[in-house]
Amino acid sequence: MSSPSGEAFQVEFFRPEYADGIVRLFRAVYGDSYPIKLFYDANALTEANISGECYSIIARNPKGEVIGVTHLFRSAPYKNLYEVAAGLVLKEYRQIGVNKSMLDFIYEEWAPGQENIEEVFGEAVCNHIYMQKTVLDAVHVETALEVALMPAEAYDKEKSSTGRVAALLIFRPYGSKPHRVYLPSDYENELKFLYAGLDDIREMSLSRESLPRNESSKAQMTVFDFAGVTRIAVEQIGGDFAGYLDGLENNALNRKAVVIQVWLKLAVPAVGAAVSILRKKGYFFGGVLPRWFDHDGILMQKLLCPPDFGGIRLYSDRAHQILDIVKQDWLRAQAEQECMSA
Repeated sequence: MSSPSGEAFQVEFFRPEYADGIVRLFRAVYGDSYPIKLFYDANALTEANISGECYSIIARNPKGEVIGVTHLFRSAPYKNLYEVAAGLVLKEYRQIGVNKSMLDFIYEEWAPGQENIEEVFGEAVCNHIYMQKTVLDAVHVETALEVALMPAEAYDKEKSSTGRVAALLIFRPYGSKPHRVYLPSDYENELKFLYAGLDDIREMSLSRESLPRNESSKAQMTVFDFAGVTRIAVEQIGGDFAGYLDGLENNALNRKAVVIQVWLKLAVPAVGAAVSILRKKGYFFGGVLPRWFDHDGILMQKLLCPPDFGGIRLYSDRAHQILDIVKQDWLRAQAEQECMSA
């Protein structure tokens, strides 16, 4: 294919002989500062593509040089849900459609034929609307907003943000997964609004059960030190959830986290009781996470830094509605925390 300016490039799936070119591309764009070190190790990148932990889609110029790349990762608890991320294009080949061509290849040609890819999602940064527009044109649906996800320092080179940057979570399914979800009463209307935009079937019930006293809570916690973000994927909600969460939070704070996210399973009848505990601890609503655990999840988030709501740039009306929901619940959380500390 060629760009509007007539420059030719080819988009294709990873081959082992392209791994060194991907490493050179990351060094050319980021030096040695990119936080995911996989992209500086050609052998590890090749193994990741073979195992399915990561897939690389590349663009090459007529000389065969890698001029662009984007990736699919397993970053959610469910292994057949892949995140599309870590895309970059060599500076002299930007503004000619390379990134869009790679994404079109993923969404329309390659991913639909992969048995192990049942859904894809992306975190479209909100310091500009370009990526949001691109993925919405590719039949994605916005379902959640991660406030203050990335530090402003990550965008120093392009001078596109003065505060921490939010991200809009956008999903596209390649298969159907009808299942029952339990809606926490605190967010019944908000979740019904979000589900109305999805084309898959969900049987909805209100979450009315108490925490199971005879079960212990279990979770996986991941800390991203460079971003100051901690993510807690709750595998099992037990009667000890409040105390268990305190221990995880203390660990996160010791690691200098300023953003804490908690993912809960909406397939669990007692999810509403867990959400109530989180609300009392200063957490606020983020949105719904389709197929996050194979079944859906809910995102709750807590900030130990000031959000930059005024700096959030959104493309669609639906995204603006999500922002309004999230901001109002953040204001609720702030007011309740101030009352508790007074």
